[in-house]
Amino acid sequence: MYVPPVYASAPASGRRRAYGQPAHGPYPQYPPRAPYPVPRQPVGQPRPMTAPAPAPAPAPAAPPAPPASPSRHRRNPDDTYRPSYEQAEAKRPEGGRAALRRAARERKAAQRPEVLRRLVPQALVVAFLAGGTSAFVAHDKEVRLSVDGSPRTLHTFAGDVGELLSDEGVVLDEHDSVGPSPDRPLSDGDEVAFSHGRPLDLTLDGRRHRVWTTARTVHDALRRLGVRTQGAALSLAPSADIPRSGLRLEVATERTVILLADGEEKSLRTNAGTVLEALTEAGIELDGLDATSAPMDSFPHDGQTITVMRITGSEKVKEERIPFKTVRHADPQLPQGTEVVAREGRTGLRRVTYRLRTVNGVREKPRRIAVEVLRHPRKQIIRVGTLPLPQSVPGADHLNWAALAQCESGNRPGAVDASGHHGGLYQFDTPTWHAVGGSGRPQHAPAHEQTYRAKKLYVSQGASPWPYCGRKLSR
Repeated sequence: MYVPPVYASAPASGRRRAYGQPAHGPYPQYPPRAPYPVPRQPVGQPRPMTAPAPAPAPAPAAPPAPPASPSRHRRNPDDTYRPSYEQAEAKRPEGGRAALRRAARERKAAQRPEVLRRLVPQALVVAFLAGGTSAFVAHDKEVRLSVDGSPRTLHTFAGDVGELLSDEGVVLDEHDSVGPSPDRPLSDGDEVAFSHGRPLDLTLDGRRHRVWTTARTVHDALRRLGVRTQGAALSLAPSADIPRSGLRLEVATERTVILLADGEEKSLRTNAGTVLEALTEAGIELDGLDATSAPMDSFPHDGQTITVMRITGSEKVKEERIPFKTVRHADPQLPQGTEVVAREGRTGLRRVTYRLRTVNGVREKPRRIAVEVLRHPRKQIIRVGTLPLPQSVPGADHLNWAALAQCESGNRPGAVDASGHHGGLYQFDTPTWHAVGGSGRPQHAPAHEQTYRAKKLYVSQGASPWPYCGRKLSR
């Protein structure tokens, strides 16, 4: 780097100081140097940013050189300083001032490509920095972000609301709310409000619900849900905060309940949680067996009518017989239609306790509340024949039994006469039926068994059992 020499002013005595001598005090004696033109930096060319070259070592003294040319001014022969006009005169070429101007123009024309070569990169760097700064200023936005009611102002390069939330580490869940929408472009001066969703286990008038809300207090949450809180009973204070983990809340709104007791109707405005609490508020007491139309621990709803039942009652004990069961077993040794009682049945005995109640003066049907068995019943066992009956009875097979059946019963095996004593195809009475080996009632036996029993009766008594239709047998 070029450092111009320091020229000190001349002493007051008028004596001129040699070039490079200090202004005051003694100074070292430097050998005189030959005159040389002062180097000048070309116009527009930057100076190289290098450290100054170290000073050369002092050379041995030499005798002063004679002046190059005569001068119009007298000077100290030891002074190497030459005025600028002398230097100009030394450099002035032949031809005068016109030649000087021509030489200056030629020097400028030679220096112009070098100057342009140095200035173009600098101009490009300046333009790039200016463009980057403009882009930085254009994309930087000042916005106001509020998270759960806590606002703050920040600078961001985000393009939309969703990118802003992502840059700030705010995760948007399905129950959260944000305004404006996440895909809306972001501009300078915008305000963004974000609220986290909070779970709320709400029991409202006895019914449990799981809801989500972005409200931060109980009162604000109930207001957004449209719950009427005037006169309501809350399990938490309205000003209680709702944490992000949620909470449980029970709300009983004020309702109108109609109470019917002792022949009177009473309308009660209450927020009681149970029917018993509503009765207590109304001053209705329950005694003994008294009850209500709705369970006492149930929730009374708006407009519900609750009836109080005054109950008086007593108990009554009775002994009752227990009927026995009949069991039938097939016996292949007995002919079909034959039944034999193998074991007689026996009835049991039990002691039953009944409750007798009178509700509001009306006696109810007795209700059995306790049973004690004193004697267990014994089953009756009957053997039922399964041996097929013979279809033929000698001495009666040739008769017209179909005509007799048509005449007696219209050929209906289950027919019964008006008196109820005779039944079946041939209108047997029960004693006669049993006499020929039948069991039960004749109208309950199969048709082929009834014909078989009728043939046996004819063999023993002839047609006399059928005084009117007996003549049909011979046709």
